[in-house]
Amino acid sequence: MDPPVKNEDSVPSVSHSHFSIPLPQSSSNPNPDPSLNPFPSSISNPSFEQMVSFSAPKKRRRGRSQRSASSFHILPVPNAGVLPGNSNFVPSSSASYSGRLNLQANGSNQNVKKYPGIGDEIITINKEATTEALLALTAGFPADLLTDEEIDFGVVPVIGGIEQVNYILIRNHIISKWRENVSSWVTKEMFLDSIPKHCASLLDSAYHYLVTHGYINFGISQAIKDKFPAQSSKPSVVIVGAGLSGLAAARQLMRFGFKVTVLEGRKRPGGRVYTKKMEGNRVGAAADLGGSVLTGTLGNPLGIIARQLGSSLYKVRDKCPLYKVDGKPVDQDLDMKVEAAFNRLLDKASKLRQLMGDVSMDVSLGAALETFRQAFGDADGVATEEMGLFNWHLANLEYANAGLVSKLSLAFWDQDDPYDMGGDHCFLPGGNGRLVHALAENVPILYEKTVQTIRYGADGVKVTAGNQVYEGDMVLCTVPLGVLKNGSIKFVPELPQRKLDCIKRLGFGLLNKVAMLFPYVFWSTDLDTFGHLTEDPNYRGEFFLFYSYAPVAGGPLLIALVAGEAAHKFETMPPTDAVTRVLQILRGMYEPQGITVPDPIQTVCTRWGGDPFSLGSYSNVAVGASGDDYDILAESVGDGRLFFAGEATTRRYPATMHGAFVTGLREAANMAQSARARVIRKRIDRNPSKNPHSCATLLADLFRDPDMDFGSFSIIFSRRNPDPKSPAILRVTLSEPRKRNEDPNQHSNKILFQQLQSHFNQQQQIQVYTLLTRQQALELREVRGGDDKRLYHLCETLGVKLVGRKGLGTGADSVIASIKAERTGRKPPSSSSSGSKSGMLKVKSGALKRKLIRRIKGPVAPSQSNNHNNGISETIKSESLGNGKASEQPTIVESIGSSMQEESKWLGTGVASSSVGGSLQGEMETRT
Repeated sequence: MDPPVKNEDSVPSVSHSHFSIPLPQSSSNPNPDPSLNPFPSSISNPSFEQMVSFSAPKKRRRGRSQRSASSFHILPVPNAGVLPGNSNFVPSSSASYSGRLNLQANGSNQNVKKYPGIGDEIITINKEATTEALLALTAGFPADLLTDEEIDFGVVPVIGGIEQVNYILIRNHIISKWRENVSSWVTKEMFLDSIPKHCASLLDSAYHYLVTHGYINFGISQAIKDKFPAQSSKPSVVIVGAGLSGLAAARQLMRFGFKVTVLEGRKRPGGRVYTKKMEGNRVGAAADLGGSVLTGTLGNPLGIIARQLGSSLYKVRDKCPLYKVDGKPVDQDLDMKVEAAFNRLLDKASKLRQLMGDVSMDVSLGAALETFRQAFGDADGVATEEMGLFNWHLANLEYANAGLVSKLSLAFWDQDDPYDMGGDHCFLPGGNGRLVHALAENVPILYEKTVQTIRYGADGVKVTAGNQVYEGDMVLCTVPLGVLKNGSIKFVPELPQRKLDCIKRLGFGLLNKVAMLFPYVFWSTDLDTFGHLTEDPNYRGEFFLFYSYAPVAGGPLLIALVAGEAAHKFETMPPTDAVTRVLQILRGMYEPQGITVPDPIQTVCTRWGGDPFSLGSYSNVAVGASGDDYDILAESVGDGRLFFAGEATTRRYPATMHGAFVTGLREAANMAQSARARVIRKRIDRNPSKNPHSCATLLADLFRDPDMDFGSFSIIFSRRNPDPKSPAILRVTLSEPRKRNEDPNQHSNKILFQQLQSHFNQQQQIQVYTLLTRQQALELREVRGGDDKRLYHLCETLGVKLVGRKGLGTGADSVIASIKAERTGRKPPSSSSSGSKSGMLKVKSGALKRKLIRRIKGPVAPSQSNNHNNGISETIKSESLGNGKASEQPTIVESIGSSMQEESKWLGTGVASSSVGGSLQGEMETRT
């Protein structure tokens, strides 16, 4: 149940570059609290390279220490200089990423469009800008980019430029201020003296974003509890599951003012995080039977919660000796030799997937490793007599991923490595149950409520548990992936096919434990972990690793892990047989040393695979899946009614406790945004006659920055709702063919004539609209043959009608208001900074955006990216949208002009094919 601790050193970097700097060795004190000071004192003014990537203390892909320093990897920042604010700031420039800064190397802004009132220079807040950037980095913020989430939220009016640089500096400063005292509530007023007045709007934006999305002012301290409103003022929300994600979302939504009800099938909160009190004969200990290790403490939000509890974290020490089948310790030189050989095989597998490209998605990591082992085994030092040690490393790998290497994707099994938080791996003294109970305090949780059905629609949601129905405005589903795979919960209507497919593709593995409370500690007190080899490769994961919890559990507690295939067989093993086997292994290790192993006072064996509320341990990227599937699973459905959270909904931090926690905060922000959008739509729906002018203005503003733009067609839609059936608004710009009987050379004032002619041509342009689905918009973009063919496809194949602005009706008003609410505060980017190309989606939407890790597969053509979304669901005709059937919508024959009527008959819509020809044709063919 522990989330994986991955070994960057054993997994060569193939999709990103990184830097490494040495950090001081850990103190001899075995239990310092790394979360209290995430950066060593030696880094007083780190360079940009240090900010981008700094080395983490040695760690192993779960229990082993590394033989060489490892690096904390994040997304690459090529050609980067030092932090914004310094005179030699040299951020990289990339036209392919809209969030990239666009500044000259000398700090000038010659290529940056200036806007009144925002200033034209980089501000200076304090002298610790680089240190503040490091802190922000641990929270997941890139060095000189906006995150996709920030772009969607509209944190700056124009993406790319000085204003973005200043926003980043302000954002980092706010985060750093709160990290100084995480038990306090940071107010915006605290920064009024340090932030220049002309950046007040950026301060508002950064503060609002960080608070709303839970990057600051979250947790369980009294200052934060005091901010909870006494009365709920917003709609009701139902949360399914009281695990870390459900509890995080519940607390955040309650603070926002929502009425929250949490339904939990178990008799306790925490889900797959479960601390059990074991005791007997005046000896007791707290055993973490589920998630136990805080994997990386640099910015880990659960480490922040621990600080608010006033608890120090215990660093898991690196030393991890291995013992052979006969109980003798493995020779250290041989151990290092085989580990190096194992790492080389992983290196070869990484290179292989680069050469294979897309084909690597259909190959397992295990198949690649076995092929290389057989081909290079002897040369790489993996002889027959050393296979037991080699199999131990495979078991350790399967432990990290909760899955068999034979089922892990060669292409993407380690896709989350670039986002590793870095830092020590720690235990929380007293167990992680302390975090759970603190987060569950005052949260309305109804226990033993097993949810069978979730209904969602335009009027709200209904969640059925037993013979009771719970109604709300929205529902958040946080159940484990194993439950979704099992179909234990029925969704009405059924989930979109793209989501069902990703649920099937993603892997959900198994890890089990045997917790043993002994009368005293008989093992070495200078060890937190030690391993054991087996002869049978099919049982390589059986009790292969032991964790000593004596320093943190309050008593002599030892936990043995069961991973891989052995974890599945363990589910049916009688507990007495399991304990007998563990004791046999322990006595084989210690009795030759003259150490007596006593019988345990109490033992507990986990069965996570058989638990109906989890049906497994944690997720992994199986063969055929990718990191995109985590994004798809995270998508909301039902026009902002049904949301999803949990460790299997984050591509950055899957299979981790902190990953589950941050998804809860993420969805709380998304649900609040959806609720706001509905309020705006209701206002417009109540008074449609009073709003035609305002909606027309909104529409014109939105089309200045369309989501798709090709030929004479522009399309806008919700960037937060990737459902192919979600509504989109299409605008077609029509023009009369230019008259050819006028020769500008015949006029005495040639320049004046050209200006008048240009004005005349502009006056002949007219814009018409229609409502269609997002899927139809994507299909329309793929039509080849120019705008004439697109018009034919639109009107004849899809059967829609183009109308004037007023013809769209109030149904479109709601869509317009929803899109506007989503993009509040955004302005159209300047042509020099948008970085988008015609015909391509401008902002990330689920799986449509090619993620960085995709680089191992080579460049993805636009058509490939589009096909990922095309064909997901059947085409829905536009008759279901707007004010009714398309045939009932008014045509625009009269508004276009008599010269077009004759040719409009074949279209049946009042739009002539010649209206998009002439002078526009050359441009259209080029752009398409």
